[in-house]
Amino acid sequence: MKALVSMGVLALSLCMASTTVGQTGKPRGAAATVPTTPAVAPKRINRAIEVLESGQPVYYTQVSGGGYEDGKRLAATKADYITYDMEHGTFDIAALRAFMKGLVDAGKTRTGHRTPAIIVTLPVLGDNPASMRANAWVVQQVLASGVHGILLCQAESPEAVRIFVEAARYPFAAGADVSQSHRGAGSQSFASEIWGVSPNEYLAKADVWPLNPNGEVMLGIKIENPKAVAHAEELTKIPGIAFAEWGPGDQSFYLLGIPKVERVVRDANGSPYYIAGSNDHEPAMVRTRARVLAATKAAGIRFLNACPEDDVINQIKEGTMICTGGDTKSADIGRAYTKRKTVW
Repeated sequence: MKALVSMGVLALSLCMASTTVGQTGKPRGAAATVPTTPAVAPKRINRAIEVLESGQPVYYTQVSGGGYEDGKRLAATKADYITYDMEHGTFDIAALRAFMKGLVDAGKTRTGHRTPAIIVTLPVLGDNPASMRANAWVVQQVLASGVHGILLCQAESPEAVRIFVEAARYPFAAGADVSQSHRGAGSQSFASEIWGVSPNEYLAKADVWPLNPNGEVMLGIKIENPKAVAHAEELTKIPGIAFAEWGPGDQSFYLLGIPKVERVVRDANGSPYYIAGSNDHEPAMVRTRARVLAATKAAGIRFLNACPEDDVINQIKEGTMICTGGDTKSADIGRAYTKRKTVW
């Protein structure tokens, strides 16, 4: 079973900043209505790529599944992208498509984009090439729903990650390995409607960034266990990967066992102290995070980390470019610190 389906969403740390859909169906942190469209037209379909290309960090919120009405509500998010959890949440393509349709029907976003960017976490592991090859269809079904990226969990095997990247591309894409599984004709139909482009325009744009500078799809990996960390430097250099994270929740399971109720934060002088939270200050965890962060820097890709409001500035200083807290004060603090020119 483990070879076919797998892990997912930044276990403990992301929980602190995630958006959840309650019994009312209304996500925490999302505004009720979308403000008027800004005067400056978006440069890209994928808001997250647009912000990263400007040199600014991005901030995301998270939802565990959801359908049409949830999409309509979350269209008002201030986050630069939304993580849609299909690893711990239900794997339901029909619900995902309804969610995407709800985003579109809500109207343009605060920044004038057709929808917020959506990145999906999969129930498929990146730990085994044969398993990844057998489950390439999952990657392709998710992308055919009109999302803007995928985050692969438990990315241990460099070969599995290469198969993952190929599964997200079309065979005509520059540099594509035609011996691997790729997206097929027909996958552009629904997705192009969500993006608001013609089917042929979608085929041209739906490639992986930054491997294709004009691509609108972001692929990430979770280097979230010791076996994965052992390959961190190779994994982060695989062409087509845009970002990586170190998965402190899952890492702590392997390194420390059941989580303690402590979390490291820093005062104004950068000195650490502890409050309720996770195990990030433990020496083994500190070393692991440092290695994955260094690997992303060496590879020239972005690093994802939890960014609570009392630590977001320090995270940015250290090189974190993808942060949790898209609909929280944390994002406001971070955007002010980096002097982002736009409000969101």
